[in-house]
Amino acid sequence: MEKKIQPTTWDNYTQKIFANQLITVDDLAEFKKQLLNELLAVLKSQTGIAPKKWMKSHEVRRLLKISPGTLQTLKASGIIPYTKMGGVHFYDHDDIQQVLESGKSGGKNSL
Repeated sequence: MEKKIQPTTWDNYTQKIFANQLITVDDLAEFKKQLLNELLAVLKSQTGIAPKKWMKSHEVRRLLKISPGTLQTLKASGIIPYTKMGGVHFYDHDDIQQVLESGKSGGKNSL
């Protein structure tokens, strides 16, 4: 059994569809599994990308999922070290990771 598809303006040839070329539900389920596996592999490979060395306040708040007031408290208490340049606070990513891993910074109270 053969069915012709009308060519589009960009398609200069006709395609033929045969009965054995139909897509089944099982075919779609298998395609879904393959697609998910490929997407997961790409996401896993991107987690190895090194983060930026210096982050701004909004990036630190997003990373730690905290409010501006909480970040201000952490800065004022010395838990999170920062550098101020031209009115902008910058935070070293390694310092943030170290604070998260140790739970405290420089003998100050723990988070």
